[in-house]
Amino acid sequence: MLTAIIDYESGNLHSAEKAFQRMAAEIGNTEVVITDDPDVVAKADHLVLPGDGAFPSCASALRASGCFDAMIEAVEVKGRPFLGICVGMQLMARKGHEYQETDGLGWIDGEIVKIEPTEKALKVPHMGWNDLVIEQAHPVLDGLKTGDHAYFVHSYQMHMDDASQRVAHVDYGNDITAIVARDNRIGLQFHPEKSADAGLRMIANFLAWKP
Repeated sequence: MLTAIIDYESGNLHSAEKAFQRMAAEIGNTEVVITDDPDVVAKADHLVLPGDGAFPSCASALRASGCFDAMIEAVEVKGRPFLGICVGMQLMARKGHEYQETDGLGWIDGEIVKIEPTEKALKVPHMGWNDLVIEQAHPVLDGLKTGDHAYFVHSYQMHMDDASQRVAHVDYGNDITAIVARDNRIGLQFHPEKSADAGLRMIANFLAWKP
């Protein structure tokens, strides 16, 4: 089994690599690699798309690397499990509206818009620990419950057009989408590698997931 963490020069991947390798060692029979090689991405058994930065630049870099098309082949054609993290989750949406309108992967029926809390005391970016409110069950959330903490750093959020694809949210003046899922794809707005035991549990569940 090969899990590919896709490197498209969007953020420091070291902490994600360590967390995935740690859980892969516990599960066994799973190799984790960081790669910018489209051929490796296309043949991987599990795919992870992390991301820090602005939606347009991340989308452009992913396309320029060749990994965008390779990812579509692996996920849409071969049905490989996919995990998007932070901007990686946002790229699953139809469109992003950060700085300019930019097409995403179109895997989740939603669009990326700026966070606008209803309470003036709440700052943007939404940064730090927040409690998950789980709306529906998912294999990647096995062993987790509403109230478990996750670590967020983001200024934009996914506005859902299909509520059935939202798995969890957090409260930050209003509801902020935290987890989305559809078929063999799941996205986490927070950083599981920085979310202590709950995040490590999600990583382990994802590595074992066979949708």
